[in-house]
Amino acid sequence: MRVLLVEDTVDLGEAIVICLERMGHAVDWARDGQSADELLQDIPYELTVLDLTLPELDGAVVLKRLRARGDGASVLVITARDAVEDRVGVLDLGADDYLVKPFDFRELEARVRSLLRRRGGGKGTELVCAGLRFDRTGRMVSVNGEPIWLTRREISLLEVLLASQSRVTSKIALLEQMFDHTAEPNENAIEVIIARLRPKLAGSGATIRTYRGVGYRIEPDGGVGAGLRAAG
Repeated sequence: MRVLLVEDTVDLGEAIVICLERMGHAVDWARDGQSADELLQDIPYELTVLDLTLPELDGAVVLKRLRARGDGASVLVITARDAVEDRVGVLDLGADDYLVKPFDFRELEARVRSLLRRRGGGKGTELVCAGLRFDRTGRMVSVNGEPIWLTRREISLLEVLLASQSRVTSKIALLEQMFDHTAEPNENAIEVIIARLRPKLAGSGATIRTYRGVGYRIEPDGGVGAGLRAAG
């Protein structure tokens, strides 16, 4: 999941980035409200973790502008403001959840998992293709019921493909969802990750197929999409 963290306290921001990346998410970090507002206009984040007291632009203004643009991405507000009026105010502006500082990072992780489940429409967080299963909450992958070990990048790529089985995903789209905006990977990075991932899925009945000039899709063995030429 692509996440934007908006937090101006360096020590806390670094700790939150580590926490979210450990959960398997690609994280961009904005240290002021104006930078956050600009990123939110350019990049389709699935979750924004938003402090309220920020330089340049208040977090409540960032949230109000986000919702005014019709952006329905999840927003978790983190702030030291603990008055009932503050909580009610940001929830009315469109925040999905609220976490008061200081907080236990286990609770932060639980809130993020909860928001992920909500984005799944209450249908759970397991993604399945043939004998391949991915538990998005626990970040666990299994083949025919047996857990397999994958790197963080492999898990991120697999999650994107499993979540979009109905369509082919381009290399550019994979890069955007797997890496933060400060990273400078090229399209060859996707090819390398897929080359390492394919053997690990052997026996699952699921195949990552290459559609030359278009991108990649994960399918049950033999499930080639209509109108596209699969290259293996």
